[in-house]
Amino acid sequence: MLDYTREAAVYDATRGGVPRARAAAEAVDALLPATARDHLDLACGTGLVSERVARPGRRVVGVDLAPGMLTVAAGRLPGHALRADCHRLPFTAAAFDSVSAVWLLHLLDDAAPVVAEAARVLRPGGVFVTTVDKADAHDVGSDIDTLVGPYRLRQVADAHATVTALAEQHGLTPCGEALFQGHGQGRTPAELARRVRAGDMYREGGSALAARLAALPDPDTPRPEPVFRLMAFRAA
Repeated sequence: MLDYTREAAVYDATRGGVPRARAAAEAVDALLPATARDHLDLACGTGLVSERVARPGRRVVGVDLAPGMLTVAAGRLPGHALRADCHRLPFTAAAFDSVSAVWLLHLLDDAAPVVAEAARVLRPGGVFVTTVDKADAHDVGSDIDTLVGPYRLRQVADAHATVTALAEQHGLTPCGEALFQGHGQGRTPAELARRVRAGDMYREGGSALAARLAALPDPDTPRPEPVFRLMAFRAA
Protein backbone atom coordinates (compact mmCIF):
# COMPACT_ATOMS: atom_id res chain seq x y z
CA MET A 1 0.00 0.00 0.00
CA LEU A 2 1.16 3.54 -0.72
CA ASP A 3 2.48 5.76 2.05
CA TYR A 4 -0.46 8.17 2.05
CA THR A 5 1.24 10.64 4.36
CA ARG A 6 4.05 10.95 1.81
CA GLU A 7 1.51 11.13 -1.01
CA ALA A 8 -0.54 13.91 0.58
CA ALA A 9 1.42 16.75 -1.02
CA VAL A 10 0.82 15.49 -4.56
CA TYR A 11 -2.31 13.37 -4.11
CA ASP A 12 -4.86 15.77 -5.61
CA ALA A 13 -2.65 17.01 -8.44
CA THR A 14 -1.84 13.47 -9.60
CA ARG A 15 -5.35 12.07 -9.33
CA GLY A 16 -7.60 14.35 -11.30
CA GLY A 17 -7.86 17.22 -8.81
CA VAL A 18 -11.09 19.18 -8.58
CA PRO A 19 -12.78 17.75 -11.72
CA ARG A 20 -12.53 14.19 -10.41
CA ALA A 21 -13.49 15.23 -6.87
CA ARG A 22 -16.50 17.16 -8.14
CA ALA A 23 -17.71 14.21 -10.21
CA ALA A 24 -17.34 11.86 -7.23
CA ALA A 25 -19.10 14.24 -4.84
CA GLU A 26 -22.01 14.83 -7.20
CA ALA A 27 -22.48 11.07 -7.61
CA VAL A 28 -22.33 10.49 -3.85
CA ASP A 29 -24.75 13.34 -3.19
CA ALA A 30 -27.25 11.94 -5.69
CA LEU A 31 -27.46 8.75 -3.61
CA LEU A 32 -27.82 10.40 -0.19
CA PRO A 33 -31.16 11.08 1.48
CA ALA A 34 -32.27 14.67 0.97
CA THR A 35 -32.72 14.84 4.75
CA ALA A 36 -29.14 13.78 5.59
CA ARG A 37 -27.74 16.35 8.02
CA ASP A 38 -24.80 14.48 9.55
CA HIS A 39 -22.48 12.76 7.06
CA LEU A 40 -19.33 10.72 7.72
CA ASP A 41 -16.65 10.34 5.02
CA LEU A 42 -14.40 7.34 5.70
CA ALA A 43 -10.76 7.60 4.60
CA CYS A 44 -11.41 11.18 3.54
CA GLY A 45 -7.84 11.76 2.39
CA THR A 46 -7.25 15.42 1.60
CA GLY A 47 -10.95 16.22 1.99
CA LEU A 48 -11.31 17.31 -1.64
CA VAL A 49 -14.40 15.12 -2.11
CA SER A 50 -15.66 15.61 1.44
CA GLU A 51 -15.91 19.39 1.22
CA ARG A 52 -17.99 19.04 -1.95
CA VAL A 53 -20.47 16.71 -0.27
CA ALA A 54 -21.03 19.34 2.42
CA ARG A 55 -23.78 21.91 1.89
CA PRO A 56 -25.97 24.22 3.99
CA GLY A 57 -27.72 22.08 6.57
CA ARG A 58 -25.33 19.13 6.14
CA ARG A 59 -22.29 18.67 8.37
CA VAL A 60 -19.53 16.46 6.96
CA VAL A 61 -17.02 14.76 9.26
CA GLY A 62 -13.96 13.24 7.61
CA VAL A 63 -11.76 10.54 9.16
CA ASP A 64 -8.41 9.19 7.97
CA LEU A 65 -5.38 7.46 9.47
CA ALA A 66 -2.69 9.33 7.52
CA PRO A 67 -1.55 12.47 9.37
CA GLY A 68 -0.37 14.12 6.16
CA MET A 69 -3.75 13.68 4.52
CA LEU A 70 -5.53 15.05 7.58
CA THR A 71 -3.33 18.13 7.66
CA VAL A 72 -4.68 19.02 4.21
CA ALA A 73 -8.25 17.91 5.03
CA ALA A 74 -8.33 20.08 8.16
CA GLY A 75 -8.26 23.18 6.00
CA ARG A 76 -11.27 21.95 4.02
CA LEU A 77 -13.28 20.56 6.94
CA PRO A 78 -12.46 22.96 9.78
CA GLY A 79 -12.99 21.22 13.09
CA HIS A 80 -14.35 18.10 11.42
CA ALA A 81 -11.26 16.22 10.19
CA LEU A 82 -10.33 13.49 12.68
CA ARG A 83 -7.64 10.82 12.86
CA ALA A 84 -9.43 7.50 13.22
CA ASP A 85 -9.26 3.87 12.16
CA CYS A 86 -12.24 2.93 9.97
CA HIS A 87 -12.18 -0.52 11.59
CA ARG A 88 -12.98 1.04 15.01
CA LEU A 89 -14.74 4.35 14.61
CA PRO A 90 -14.79 6.69 17.64
CA PHE A 91 -18.51 7.42 17.35
CA THR A 92 -21.57 6.15 19.14
CA ALA A 93 -24.11 3.96 17.36
CA ALA A 94 -26.61 5.74 15.11
CA ALA A 95 -24.54 8.95 15.02
CA PHE A 96 -24.88 9.73 11.29
CA ASP A 97 -27.56 9.99 8.62
CA SER A 98 -25.14 8.88 5.90
CA VAL A 99 -21.67 7.42 5.45
CA SER A 100 -19.45 7.33 2.37
CA ALA A 101 -16.32 5.36 1.49
CA VAL A 102 -14.86 6.54 -1.80
CA TRP A 103 -11.80 4.55 -3.00
CA LEU A 104 -11.34 2.79 0.34
CA LEU A 105 -12.55 -0.80 0.30
CA HIS A 106 -10.25 -1.87 -2.55
CA LEU A 107 -7.26 -1.11 -0.29
CA LEU A 108 -8.35 -3.62 2.35
CA ASP A 109 -7.70 -7.32 2.72
CA ASP A 110 -11.17 -7.66 4.25
CA ALA A 111 -13.93 -5.07 3.99
CA ALA A 112 -16.13 -6.75 6.61
CA PRO A 113 -15.05 -4.69 9.67
CA VAL A 114 -15.43 -1.39 7.81
CA VAL A 115 -18.87 -2.24 6.45
CA ALA A 116 -19.88 -3.34 9.95
CA GLU A 117 -18.72 -0.02 11.41
CA ALA A 118 -20.52 1.96 8.71
CA ALA A 119 -23.71 0.09 9.53
CA ARG A 120 -23.23 0.60 13.27
CA VAL A 121 -22.95 4.39 13.08
CA LEU A 122 -25.90 4.80 10.68
CA ARG A 123 -29.27 5.94 11.97
CA PRO A 124 -32.38 4.01 10.89
CA GLY A 125 -33.09 4.90 7.27
CA GLY A 126 -29.52 6.13 6.82
CA VAL A 127 -27.49 5.35 3.70
CA PHE A 128 -24.00 3.94 3.18
CA VAL A 129 -22.42 4.81 -0.19
CA THR A 130 -19.21 3.17 -1.41
CA THR A 131 -17.18 2.68 -4.54
CA VAL A 132 -16.97 -0.93 -5.74
CA ASP A 133 -15.01 -2.83 -8.41
CA LYS A 134 -12.23 -0.22 -8.63
CA ALA A 135 -9.79 -2.54 -10.39
CA ASP A 136 -12.35 -3.28 -13.08
CA ALA A 137 -12.92 0.46 -13.59
CA HIS A 138 -9.28 0.87 -14.55
CA ASP A 139 -9.56 -1.86 -17.19
CA VAL A 140 -10.52 0.34 -20.14
CA GLY A 141 -9.46 -2.13 -22.82
CA SER A 142 -6.28 -0.25 -23.72
CA ASP A 143 -2.86 -1.55 -24.73
CA ILE A 144 -1.83 -0.96 -21.11
CA ASP A 145 -4.54 -3.32 -19.92
CA THR A 146 -3.35 -6.05 -22.26
CA LEU A 147 0.02 -5.97 -20.48
CA VAL A 148 -1.12 -5.57 -16.87
CA GLY A 149 -4.13 -7.90 -17.11
CA PRO A 150 -2.26 -10.97 -15.82
CA TYR A 151 -1.17 -9.00 -12.72
CA ARG A 152 -4.48 -7.34 -11.88
CA LEU A 153 -6.18 -8.65 -8.74
CA ARG A 154 -9.66 -10.01 -9.45
CA GLN A 155 -10.78 -11.28 -6.06
CA VAL A 156 -10.71 -8.05 -4.12
CA ALA A 157 -12.44 -6.68 -1.04
CA ASP A 158 -14.51 -4.15 -2.97
CA ALA A 159 -16.14 -6.59 -5.41
CA HIS A 160 -19.78 -5.57 -5.65
CA ALA A 161 -21.10 -9.03 -4.76
CA THR A 162 -18.85 -9.20 -1.69
CA VAL A 163 -19.83 -5.73 -0.49
CA THR A 164 -23.54 -6.43 -1.05
CA ALA A 165 -23.34 -9.64 0.98
CA LEU A 166 -21.50 -7.90 3.83
CA ALA A 167 -23.97 -5.02 3.85
CA GLU A 168 -26.95 -7.35 4.01
CA GLN A 169 -25.40 -9.15 6.99
CA HIS A 170 -25.72 -5.87 8.88
CA GLY A 171 -29.23 -4.98 7.80
CA LEU A 172 -28.24 -2.75 4.89
CA THR A 173 -30.15 -3.28 1.65
CA PRO A 174 -29.21 -2.00 -1.82
CA CYS A 175 -31.02 1.23 -2.69
CA GLY A 176 -29.23 2.75 -5.66
CA GLU A 177 -26.19 2.98 -7.91
CA ALA A 178 -24.31 5.72 -9.76
CA LEU A 179 -21.36 6.06 -12.13
CA PHE A 180 -18.87 8.90 -12.41
CA GLN A 181 -15.95 9.77 -14.64
CA GLY A 182 -12.43 9.48 -13.26
CA HIS A 183 -11.28 12.79 -14.72
CA GLY A 184 -7.52 12.98 -15.07
CA GLN A 185 -7.10 9.27 -14.37
CA GLY A 186 -6.33 8.11 -17.89
CA ARG A 187 -3.05 6.23 -17.44
CA THR A 188 0.05 6.77 -19.54
CA PRO A 189 2.51 3.93 -20.21
CA ALA A 190 5.45 6.07 -19.03
CA GLU A 191 3.92 6.95 -15.66
CA LEU A 192 2.66 3.43 -15.01
CA ALA A 193 6.09 2.03 -15.88
CA ARG A 194 7.60 4.37 -13.29
CA ARG A 195 5.15 3.20 -10.63
CA VAL A 196 5.81 -0.47 -11.44
CA ARG A 197 9.57 0.11 -11.11
CA ALA A 198 8.96 1.83 -7.76
CA GLY A 199 6.96 -1.16 -6.55
CA ASP A 200 3.77 0.86 -6.12
CA MET A 201 1.71 -1.25 -8.56
CA TYR A 202 1.80 -4.68 -10.20
CA ARG A 203 4.90 -5.71 -8.26
CA GLU A 204 4.77 -9.23 -9.65
CA GLY A 205 5.50 -7.83 -13.12
CA GLY A 206 8.73 -6.22 -11.95
CA SER A 207 11.24 -4.64 -14.29
CA ALA A 208 10.13 -6.79 -17.24
CA LEU A 209 6.59 -5.39 -17.11
CA ALA A 210 7.90 -1.86 -16.61
CA ALA A 211 10.08 -2.19 -19.72
CA ARG A 212 7.17 -3.47 -21.82
CA LEU A 213 4.97 -0.60 -20.65
CA ALA A 214 7.64 1.99 -21.42
CA ALA A 215 8.02 0.55 -24.93
CA LEU A 216 4.34 1.06 -25.86
CA PRO A 217 3.56 3.65 -28.56
CA ASP A 218 2.86 7.20 -27.42
CA PRO A 219 4.13 6.54 -23.89
CA ASP A 220 3.10 9.97 -22.60
CA THR A 221 -0.42 9.92 -24.06
CA PRO A 222 -3.17 9.16 -21.52
CA ARG A 223 -5.40 6.20 -22.30
CA PRO A 224 -9.20 6.49 -21.74
CA GLU A 225 -10.34 7.56 -18.28
CA PRO A 226 -11.96 5.02 -15.94
CA VAL A 227 -15.62 5.17 -14.96
CA PHE A 228 -16.14 4.39 -11.29
CA ARG A 229 -19.17 2.66 -9.79
CA LEU A 230 -20.94 3.60 -6.55
CA MET A 231 -23.44 1.45 -4.66
CA ALA A 232 -25.78 2.68 -1.94
CA PHE A 233 -27.26 0.65 0.93
CA ARG A 234 -30.04 1.72 3.29
CA ALA A 235 -30.22 0.87 6.98
CA ALA A 236 -33.47 -0.64 8.26
